[in-house]
Amino acid sequence: MTFKPQTLTPYQSARHYFGAEMRRHREAAGLSLVQLATIVNSSKSTLARIETAELMPPPDLPDRLDAAFGTEKHFHGLYELAKREAHPDQYRRFMDFEAQAEVIENFGAQAVPGLLQIKEYAHALLSRQEHLAPDQVEDRVNARMSRQDRLRSAWAPLRWVIIDESVLRRVVGSRDCMYKQLARLLEQVDTPDSKVQVMPFDAGPHSLMGGALTLLSLPNGSAMAYEEGIEVGHLYEDRDSVRKWRRKYEVLRANALPPASSAELIRQVMEEYHTCDTPPS
Repeated sequence: MTFKPQTLTPYQSARHYFGAEMRRHREAAGLSLVQLATIVNSSKSTLARIETAELMPPPDLPDRLDAAFGTEKHFHGLYELAKREAHPDQYRRFMDFEAQAEVIENFGAQAVPGLLQIKEYAHALLSRQEHLAPDQVEDRVNARMSRQDRLRSAWAPLRWVIIDESVLRRVVGSRDCMYKQLARLLEQVDTPDSKVQVMPFDAGPHSLMGGALTLLSLPNGSAMAYEEGIEVGHLYEDRDSVRKWRRKYEVLRANALPPASSAELIRQVMEEYHTCDTPPS
């Protein structure tokens, strides 16, 4: 049976256009999916699903496509547009601000903030969202990982993260996943660009126990707060609201463990996961 490529709909969305452009450049270069997969270090099935917009491109694919086709920043630019579509509408404005921020301050009550998540941890978290199909989970994971690209750049923002102790102890994915995730946290505890503090159980209740909070400071001096609940989030841009959320965050920061003590607690919990994964002799 002769294989017939699926008809594409390039003007339906940025993701559809990305896939259509990938096929157009691939066919113009006389390459099969298998040949392109070898060049860009991917798989035929992944590229086929990207072409038909069934799958969000992984963060490292656009630059490899640009290199393969000699298209400079063409696929990079399409990806920057497409990745925003993987998030709910109310989140996109926050993402735009986050991409500009000089300082990003997070509090995570139940999970590691997205900017510090490893892929396995993010996948395990998002897989619990019953309304997301497997392809949508993959899209959200790839989009979340792409947000971390800026952290490895020369203009990385200062990050200050406070997490509740429960984040360290609630197993997400597997114990091996948690060990790797806490190792990532430990790397970020006290560097020139990042600080991590843990809010210990013995500190008692506090005003941010019910959700997650992100404070953003932009180069132009403006600031905003993003408060996230179970299903919805709210972006605050007015000065009085941002001041209110900052006051809550500063109280939390004052009561959390300092970075050195936070690192020690993270190491202790990591040892517990490592011990549990070690088979008895």
